[in-house]
Amino acid sequence: MSYFDNIRTFVRVYELGSMSAAARDQRISAAVASSRISQLEDYLSVRLFQRTTRQLNPTEQGNIFYSGACKILEAIDAAESEVNSITQSPRGLLHVAAPLGVGRRLIAPLMPDFKQEYPLIDLRLRLSDRKLDLTAEAIDVRFFLGVPEDSALRIRKIADCPRLLCAAPLYLKARGIPQSPQDLADGTHDCLNLRYPGAPEFQWPLQLPEGTRKIAVKGPFETDDGDVLTNWALDGHGIVLKPVFEIADHLAAGRLVPVLEDTPPIPIQMALLYTHRRHQDPKARLFIEFMVEKMQAALEAA
Repeated sequence: MSYFDNIRTFVRVYELGSMSAAARDQRISAAVASSRISQLEDYLSVRLFQRTTRQLNPTEQGNIFYSGACKILEAIDAAESEVNSITQSPRGLLHVAAPLGVGRRLIAPLMPDFKQEYPLIDLRLRLSDRKLDLTAEAIDVRFFLGVPEDSALRIRKIADCPRLLCAAPLYLKARGIPQSPQDLADGTHDCLNLRYPGAPEFQWPLQLPEGTRKIAVKGPFETDDGDVLTNWALDGHGIVLKPVFEIADHLAAGRLVPVLEDTPPIPIQMALLYTHRRHQDPKARLFIEFMVEKMQAALEAA
């Protein structure tokens, strides 16, 4: 078994704090992951982790080896990137993450086109409306909507996406049409909200004549899945705030109707995140440039 495979497994076990999580991340069994760590410990003649039935903690030697192991893997990745650049045939695996709505409607349809243009690059797409840590989740490129919290990452803006408040005709017939943002703040209407771990209280930023104002809203339903939110709105359960590109078909068909158009939500930024090191990787750089160009064109046409 490759010594470098053992090192890569060790690094993921260290970063994820779990043998089983590292095994899933590397698409191997927990037994194989454990065997690789044991082989590494035997080779180094030290214990890298203190193991109990519930915890896996790095030893002092494990902490020291992790720092050096990261440098080794970065050097290998850099060397592979240089070779790829020279041969102009980037190859390898690229891990991509995106919110559900963006991923399903914009990114997933474009990935086969990218694969056709760069057949030696394999893609793994993970969709989640949760905020994902690039390092902990081993993600090369993450698309997002909004403002990122980690200023240490590189940001590539794609577009400012207009948003709407909307509801199904069924809901508006039963509850009436909101006349002002105050109707949302005082609970006259039910608002459907996107929730993710660590999210603040729900505040919808609306463009009022006097400027942007955040309206505190609440309602009977919340979820961490943007498409579930849209389905609830379609079924008449409340008012939803959505990017136009996610609901364009429903608006055109009259299944959702805009409300409070004189005080619309502020647009939301669509962008992607990557580390500085990732952008040195030719396959990541090619993917970023390809997707930015294609997604901008798709959003303009929407």
